[in-house]
Amino acid sequence: MSDLYRAAIDELHTAVSGIEDAAVDVACREIAGARHVCVYAGGREGLQLRGFAMRLFHMGRSVSVVGDMTTPPLGPGDLFLVVCGPGEISTSVALVGVAKAAGARVLVVTAQPSGRVPQMADVVLTIPAQTMADDQGASASSVLPMGSLFEGALFVLFEVMVLKLKTSLGLTAEAMRANHTNME
Repeated sequence: MSDLYRAAIDELHTAVSGIEDAAVDVACREIAGARHVCVYAGGREGLQLRGFAMRLFHMGRSVSVVGDMTTPPLGPGDLFLVVCGPGEISTSVALVGVAKAAGARVLVVTAQPSGRVPQMADVVLTIPAQTMADDQGASASSVLPMGSLFEGALFVLFEVMVLKLKTSLGLTAEAMRANHTNME
């Protein structure tokens, strides 16, 4: 394995090792208890989150992605899950405000828990990893560019959350597979 692969894997290991498992359990309970889960993130964070939304759908959860034409209005009993690695992005601020005004709970996954978006949340899950908020100058620490470390750690986090939810909801792999599309 080349040094670049080793450095990237070591950094991902460090980032996911810094995630508090108790906070992951709280996030999973929020998801499991929600009537509907609506998700939002921009850019590559959004790609990771869309993959997680797909797995929530495979688990039989009611889930939607902001911007899709079939996204229902949020209200009490719903959960708005936002990934905002840098801690503040104007679209996330606005959407969290809408969700909270409608009575939904808000779960934020971030690398910057002191940011404006996490401060608006009911539940915050922190991944200690470089994002575009700290990828330049003296604060840059990752061999991976821009927010790639955070985005890679998101993938691992979401897969672990799927495993935890699968267990807590009493789901089988066969039940999840039955919800996979046949339109491919």
